[in-house]
Amino acid sequence: MDIIYHYPPELLNLLVDTIPLLSRSKKDVILFLRGAGVDASMLNDLSRRVRDNPEGIHKYEIVRTVLTRLNEKGETTLGERRSVLRRVVEFEDFSSCWPKDELKAKGLVAEIRRVVDVKDSFTRMKQERDKEASERKEKLQAAQAQREAHHKAIDEVRQEIGALFREANPQKRGTLFEAALNKLFRVYGILVKESFRVAGDKDQGVIEQIDGVIELDGDIYLVEVKWLNSPVSVGDVSRHLVRIKGRYSSRGLFISMTEFSPAALKTCEDALQWTVVTLGLLEEITQVLEEYGDLKVWLKKKTQAAVIDRKPYVKLKLRVPVEGT
Repeated sequence: MDIIYHYPPELLNLLVDTIPLLSRSKKDVILFLRGAGVDASMLNDLSRRVRDNPEGIHKYEIVRTVLTRLNEKGETTLGERRSVLRRVVEFEDFSSCWPKDELKAKGLVAEIRRVVDVKDSFTRMKQERDKEASERKEKLQAAQAQREAHHKAIDEVRQEIGALFREANPQKRGTLFEAALNKLFRVYGILVKESFRVAGDKDQGVIEQIDGVIELDGDIYLVEVKWLNSPVSVGDVSRHLVRIKGRYSSRGLFISMTEFSPAALKTCEDALQWTVVTLGLLEEITQVLEEYGDLKVWLKKKTQAAVIDRKPYVKLKLRVPVEGT
């Protein structure tokens, strides 16, 4: 019965009025309290007074003295206070009372039960509120920790991309660019497969190189990344379109450091008749990362422009919010 830390005044007074009625004699009151677990050290002096001068002390004084002592002991006598209260609340046999006190004793016990029920209800409600608040706090802390870890991962990728501008070797820079974007896709949970090569027969050697594969809303996209010194040409996009056409129901995503030539854009627009092709610039992705935006949202907006407006290349300059906020 998890009720109270101390007997509050109204409950203390009810107990003082009730316990004497449940016991016919002063000795019975002592026995009632001892039976409830009250330590003998709190009862010895009162027992001597009852024995030596029974007319000099009454039952109500005994109960009030003991309950006050229990209250003053604080946490160390919490068990005894609960035990005394439990014994009163669970009291059923009123034949031990004086007949004239029986009805009053029943009424007081009923009132104590009501008070305890109310206090228990408030205690339980407070415990539930505290539990809910604690759970909310834990969820917020977990979400904050997850957000910080996500931002840290984004910062790491952004630093890797920034370091590419200092790389003089074009081939090495291209390889690092692929790796950085694949890592970025992994951070957002959309990477299916990193860059890989498709080998032909012994005489053919490597016949295809795919920079990565991602999944977005159930659709598979073959990824091509380019870091060129000039605009992306028809030949660059055409090779990627051939890879897409050779894989049933796949789509294409082309990320470039430089702009796309008009002829390359026209080739991709024509390809929209049989698949979805999305083109994007590195600077767009960088903007998303700087704002800790959601790369999935950026890709979805790009795809919608390709499917609905038949525009494979729409440069998004808007702030892309984090999904779910």
